[in-house]
Amino acid sequence: MTTDATGATDPADPLARLLAERDCERLIVTFLHRLDLGEPSSVAELFTADGVWEWPEGDRRIEGREALHDYFGSRPADRLSRRMTGNILVTLESPTLARATSYFTTYRVDGWTGGMLPPRLPVNVGHYQDTFHRVGADWLLAHRVLFLAFGGETERLPAPGDVSSAALPSR
Repeated sequence: MTTDATGATDPADPLARLLAERDCERLIVTFLHRLDLGEPSSVAELFTADGVWEWPEGDRRIEGREALHDYFGSRPADRLSRRMTGNILVTLESPTLARATSYFTTYRVDGWTGGMLPPRLPVNVGHYQDTFHRVGADWLLAHRVLFLAFGGETERLPAPGDVSSAALPSR
């Protein structure tokens, strides 16, 4: 594997390209893992200091690590979600710049108090377009844009013991 004077990988070196692409792919999976199974606010650590997450149709644009931490940390504590991702295509454009497209499906409910739930339809199906920058030895998200092909409201489960109300949608 070859590197330049800054330690950045040479995109012409097949092994360097493979490792950089794998690092970016792992970052995509880590992002979703932290949202579903970890501490959601910690996804901010996966972005550059001036990183951006946006959803143009949802009129949301979050800029900077602190704002990202607050945004993802505001997720409801009673939310159960699982995101499936695939079709990850990473393209290394330079020793310090990569881009990727990945598809995702989100299953999500609010009001979860534990245990297994009956299956539900996905709430969202779409794709991400990512830009990665290499910072030192690490690849980080510089810009993540979410595009939804299919989207709906997040279901709110009834409170435990509340048999009088059906599950209500919430955002």
